[in-house]
Amino acid sequence: EVQLVESGGGLVQAGGSLRLSCVVSGFSSDDYTIGWFRQAPGKERERVACISMSDGMTYREDSVAGRFTMSRDNAQNTVYLEMHNLKPEDTALYYCAADLQLFRLWVLQIITYRGPGTQVTVSS
Repeated sequence: EVQLVESGGGLVQAGGSLRLSCVVSGFSSDDYTIGWFRQAPGKERERVACISMSDGMTYREDSVAGRFTMSRDNAQNTVYLEMHNLKPEDTALYYCAADLQLFRLWVLQIITYRGPGTQVTVSS
């Protein structure tokens, strides 16, 4: 059974930083993709970034480029989302999701496995 658990959210002032973590279990190899998504109240879900666990290739939304960086630690089955220069509009529930196919997760945005999420609140 695939499981994902996020941590690292919190309340931060605009311009501050946070690092989110996502621990993944249940995959038999590193041939899968992890993505970060976010959803604010009353808004549609938005993809943030994703990473291929096999080769480390990353993709990010333009809205977070230059501010958010995604990385992985295969030995710990963990991915990270480093967030800098946070803005109030970054406030949302952030959750990680996993899929065997990067295209299905990042392009089609089909969520098969996801964690419960961690709340990020940025005050102005």
